[in-house]
Amino acid sequence: MRRTWGTIALHAALVVGALLTLTPLAWMVSASLMPTGEASSFPPPFLPRHVTFEHYIELFTRLNLSRGFLNSAVVAVGSTLIAVLTNGMAGYAFAKLRFRGRERVFQLLLAALVIPAQVGMLPLFLLLKSMGLVNTLWGVMIPGLASVFGIFLVRQYALAVPDDLLDAARLDGASELQIFWSVVMPVIRPILVTLAAFNFLSMWNDFLWPLIVLSDDSKFTLPVALASLVGEHVQDTELMMAGSVLTVLPVLLVFLVLQRVYTRGVLMGSLKG
Repeated sequence: MRRTWGTIALHAALVVGALLTLTPLAWMVSASLMPTGEASSFPPPFLPRHVTFEHYIELFTRLNLSRGFLNSAVVAVGSTLIAVLTNGMAGYAFAKLRFRGRERVFQLLLAALVIPAQVGMLPLFLLLKSMGLVNTLWGVMIPGLASVFGIFLVRQYALAVPDDLLDAARLDGASELQIFWSVVMPVIRPILVTLAAFNFLSMWNDFLWPLIVLSDDSKFTLPVALASLVGEHVQDTELMMAGSVLTVLPVLLVFLVLQRVYTRGVLMGSLKG
């Protein structure tokens, strides 16, 4: 009986925590559908009296936020596809290929994890400036094309790939690239999907680096484009909430679609690590 009450109390606490987490998101969506000024009234209503989509229409017509949406999609999708390939190949190499200095190089990479990302922004900006990539989408994408965390994640997972499987493929005459693409990739797919989800969420939500690199408003990503509207439309709460919904919706959809494989990859990666 005591265990039953404890289970009920635990589930009740989880439900309350979930409601507290979801309430601001629900109000954000609700406020985006309110007529202008309604969300600023006191007390602010939780549901709109009259549902309207005028703020979404304004974002894509008068304010041309569709360009920022497209820029974010190009940056997030492009960097994620490249990052999955580069981090996957590097992680596999550190896990299974034997070359001189492998462990020392990997230890140096791990040491880089303790360095805050902000510390490297200035030298990275100067490097991109010398390459002529400032104020370009490639300049925004480059920091996300490879990461120490991604290499570490794939390496820990790839350690569990049987060596006998790789040796059999080599005896059949397969090259290392063929082995990685045809043998290793299907085995480590869960962790690659997890890495893709991490990278997509990070690149889509990134605000500081695109703000530093980009100066042309036609190349702004969605978070930067939305922040640029705050000065002019700071009192238009409903419009800002509509822009916030557009920013959150894609990452939420990506997480829901990849949730099963994502969770499996995280759990299996922790067990293998």
